Amino acid sequence: MGSQMHQSAAGATCPSCTEPLETGDLFCGACGYDLSVVPAPPDDHPTIAMGTPVEWPTATGTDSSGVPASAHLPGDLPGTDSGGGPLPASAVRYDDPPGAPNASPGASPNASPAAPPNPSSSGDFELPAPEAGAADPRAAGPVATTASGSKVCVACRAGHVDTDGYCENCGHAQPRERDHMEQELGSVAAVSDRGLRHHRNEDSFAVSSTALPDGSPAVVAIVCDGVSSATRPDEASEAAASAANELLLESLPRGTHPQQAMHEAIVAASEAVNSLAREPGQGEAMEHDPHHHQNAPACTIVGAVTAGGLLVVGWVGDSRAYWVPDDRSGAPARLTEDDSWAAQMVAAGLMSEAEAYADERAHAITGWLGADAYELEPHTASFKPDRSGVVVVCTDGLWNYAEGAEDMARAIPGDAAGRPLHSAQVLVGHALDGGGHDNVTVAVLPFAVPHQGAGSAYNRA
Repeated sequence: MGSQMHQSAAGATCPSCTEPLETGDLFCGACGYDLSVVPAPPDDHPTIAMGTPVEWPTATGTDSSGVPASAHLPGDLPGTDSGGGPLPASAVRYDDPPGAPNASPGASPNASPAAPPNPSSSGDFELPAPEAGAADPRAAGPVATTASGSKVCVACRAGHVDTDGYCENCGHAQPRERDHMEQELGSVAAVSDRGLRHHRNEDSFAVSSTALPDGSPAVVAIVCDGVSSATRPDEASEAAASAANELLLESLPRGTHPQQAMHEAIVAASEAVNSLAREPGQGEAMEHDPHHHQNAPACTIVGAVTAGGLLVVGWVGDSRAYWVPDDRSGAPARLTEDDSWAAQMVAAGLMSEAEAYADERAHAITGWLGADAYELEPHTASFKPDRSGVVVVCTDGLWNYAEGAEDMARAIPGDAAGRPLHSAQVLVGHALDGGGHDNVTVAVLPFAVPHQGAGSAYNRA
């Protein structure tokens, strides 16, 4: 993923020099930075208020312990972006974009230019820039087969593919199933692509639908981005997406409030990723080994649920959710706040947003799912839009090329609500056309404002 460094967590490293801190430190032992000026992370809340004021629904659901779920008011905070400026933001900002002064040839737009690839620690490396005329992964089409059942090379369209996955004619390595994935399920769709520079796809997604107790629909989209500097990031993202999706499909039909269900889904995803770090047969003793979880499998997560007139998002890390109204005269908005070094610097008032995102450490994440995470702090927020639109749930492989909400609105087709799969394909193509430096995954989830008198217990006060 783009977040190729993951730090100990907000508050565990010095915000000035990133040196590790001890519990209770008032000053950094390395640079002397006054730690009292770093504000505490904000309470969980919506990042923006969408549309005109509306009566907020009562959270009638309960969590697994029977405690009523609390709903967040959409006007709790003014509409601001991560830099504190009014939404929607219009500037596109990239970390080390191609051609930037501090960008090294062939480097990821998110990676530190001074940090060379380390296949031994991450299992990943970056491919050279695609040659002119190279095949576009979006245009590969279905894999052809011969009369004998063997596959035909996707590159030369003539040679047979051997059991190792290489063309016997031109030697081209064939794409793996996970290199490009698409799924459409009713009104939600997702597309994931390896991109043009990485040798494997470390993203994953899950889309699904179920019904609330009153029979009204609930639609789910989960997107996860494996941390490239961790071990087995592809397995981490797949485990997280699957676990979160399964939890939501179990809890929503029972009447759990969607926001509480999203919180529990992120916890379940974290537990699924943590389990990957446990060596078979080692037992509980390994849990106390300080080196056991070093560089454990890790990923970010972002999800969205539409249910009973509510739009609920949840996340950990720097994968994002955006709101784009069908009527483009309305303002789009970003619904999530990154757990990243850059966002932390801006929130602390130590840097402007432009300065923070120009720094090579900008995409170092301060929150993730994994056994080596400092602590799990799931973020959730509920919204009640007053108009129809779509939710774009994506990894940084997309938003690096459409960072501001207005940029995302310009990139997605105007008929996105009616053609979610096509819209997800267009957004992936937008990232590939911009350079495709990272894996790209996006889910498009339409949100339709219900007619008066329709809905469930969740949209009745």
